[in-house]
Amino acid sequence: METEKKVKTLDMTQGGVVKAILLFSIPLLIGNIFQQLYNTADSVIAGNFISKQALAAIGSSNSLINLLIGLFLGIATGAGVIIAQYYGAKDKEKMQWAVHTSIAFSLIGGVILTVAGVLLSPQILKWMGTPDEIMEQSVVYLRIFFCGSVFNLLYNMGAGILRGVGDSKRPLYYLCITSVLNILLDLLFVIAFRMGVAGAALATILSQAFSAVLVIATLMRDRDIYTLDLKKIRIDAKMMKRILNMGIPSGIQSAIISLSNVVVQANINSFGSDAVAGCSSYMKIDGFVVLPIMSFGMAAMTYTGQNVGAGKRQRVKEGAVKTLLVGLAYCIIMTIVLLVFGKTALSIFTRDTSVNDVGYTMLTILAPFYVCITVAQVLGGVFRGAGKSLATMFIMVGSMVGIRMLWVNLAALVWPSLDTVLWGYPVSWIFAMLGVFIYAWKGKWLPRELKKM
Repeated sequence: METEKKVKTLDMTQGGVVKAILLFSIPLLIGNIFQQLYNTADSVIAGNFISKQALAAIGSSNSLINLLIGLFLGIATGAGVIIAQYYGAKDKEKMQWAVHTSIAFSLIGGVILTVAGVLLSPQILKWMGTPDEIMEQSVVYLRIFFCGSVFNLLYNMGAGILRGVGDSKRPLYYLCITSVLNILLDLLFVIAFRMGVAGAALATILSQAFSAVLVIATLMRDRDIYTLDLKKIRIDAKMMKRILNMGIPSGIQSAIISLSNVVVQANINSFGSDAVAGCSSYMKIDGFVVLPIMSFGMAAMTYTGQNVGAGKRQRVKEGAVKTLLVGLAYCIIMTIVLLVFGKTALSIFTRDTSVNDVGYTMLTILAPFYVCITVAQVLGGVFRGAGKSLATMFIMVGSMVGIRMLWVNLAALVWPSLDTVLWGYPVSWIFAMLGVFIYAWKGKWLPRELKKM
């Protein structure tokens, strides 16, 4: 007889608030650090064992990658909110519909991304003004990367389901395993087989494939209300509508913000390959701060979703404040570490002084303002968990896109320099922080009960 497992998931509707947040967010935080290590390995090995042009080629691809997968991962975020709410409400039937519809959507979305990525990459890179000396390598890297889109989406959706039910540990374990695998494959393909950027991209998609297998096997093996049965994978129209209603605003937000970053990247490209390589190096370091900050936003979303499902309004408010305090403490510590050890960290990517000077300039501009993005991510996660993904989208898009684009296109005319372009990031973060503060104070973001379907 099947028995339900109780030890793998975290019921965040009971017990101490800070304990629940930390039990959930620390594995997720560590996992995001490993995720960034996973993403950074390609750049470190390319910069040291191929060329600074290869480092720039991989870096120039990141904003386009984020643009094309952003919409789908945003919808995965919406699915995570639905999963958390049904788990909090202990609704087995709706949970089953949500799980199998989410996986089916990932398979379809992965195929669409593969086709779009392979076909559109060269033209979009041209529109971005990618320097000629790195164009060929950028196209190769992108096309191979997008061939693994199904694996990417399956892992992220599967991990989102596990996190929605409070299990942030096993996604962490899988990230650790696949990060090590990615590094080993990078060393094998790039150094031993001398496959260049193609080897770096191949290492990434093979590692993603392994992570997808691990998370799908976990969902199939677990005997709980979220168990995955391959025979039941299909789109349920009503559930898909609910997931899309919750996830499309997040997906549009992610895609539009990524589009703004493509525009910023195009401006960076105009300053030459050293600027591209230097900014690429620092953005990898930036990820070690920003991705864990986003984990606190994910913790806030899951915590809020479960407690909204359970009808515990006061606990939602308490969790929002305490998650914000924990996130700010982490952010301040990491900012100090960056300012002290940033130059040393940049030298890991390349010994080229001109490239590292650009990276350090970016560090000094961005690092003091990570506090702003922490506030925006945590409170944005709270709003999404409460079902207010549309309002969150307007706040984030208005600041991260509207303000950023105004800055890049207007301020750069007055002060035409790379520094001016880079200041677009902190300026937009400040406005995002102000936006979530105002909505938290004035907006009616906390529902009285879970909507019935």
